[in-house]
Amino acid sequence: MSVKTGSLTAGLIVIGNEILSGRTLDANTQFVAQKLSGRGIALAEVRVVPDIEAKIVKAVNEVRAEVDYVFTTGGIGPTHDDITAASIAKAFGVKLHADPHARKVMEEHYGRTDLSEPRLKMAMIPVGAKLIPNPVSGAPGFSMENVHVMAGVPKIMQAMLENILPLLKEGPPILSHTVTCSLRESEIAEKLSALQDKYSDIDIGSYPQYRSGPNSLSLVLKSTRPERLKEATAELVEIIKSLGDEATPG
Repeated sequence: MSVKTGSLTAGLIVIGNEILSGRTLDANTQFVAQKLSGRGIALAEVRVVPDIEAKIVKAVNEVRAEVDYVFTTGGIGPTHDDITAASIAKAFGVKLHADPHARKVMEEHYGRTDLSEPRLKMAMIPVGAKLIPNPVSGAPGFSMENVHVMAGVPKIMQAMLENILPLLKEGPPILSHTVTCSLRESEIAEKLSALQDKYSDIDIGSYPQYRSGPNSLSLVLKSTRPERLKEATAELVEIIKSLGDEATPG
């Protein structure tokens, strides 16, 4: 549970050497964050880890102890470096096995003649896991307690997440107000810090934007408490005015 927003929390673990090397851009974090926020679940942490069992196990065990839900992307394909399923099994202290339901699903998708040994690897699931449907390419993801393991390919990951979302608890809506001004961060930093101290239950972020024209500063306030959010936003507008600038709520 997030202390500031009062919402449920989640962590995302992005698995894959290709992400760390820069060969592949992470296209999943924004989608996951937006979908979770729509259910009142705040994405509290994102980690990127390599295809190394010990690092995956460590990340999963650390993050799942701190948040309500954990989502992983990547490493559940048919190649030798797809070690996420085995790593999750180790994190939970269970064995990896050929899941009969996973195999059946894949047989229905590929047909028995096209169900090669590499593809059968994707039916190796930790004992006790629940399958996550994959309507795009057949091979399922899986869930262990509060950890949900998904593919890294964006289209497949999105389809898997859509199947997971209805099963999650829904937290109070995370409301957001944005106030834009042309102040420099250094000009408002002291008063903004005091405002954050006063409204410790509200998440206040400062995001400068540098363009070819006038600079702008977006100040974003988030909370599940609409009245407190309204009060804090009104005070922020007055702070900006007191510093000689115009505040534009959005």
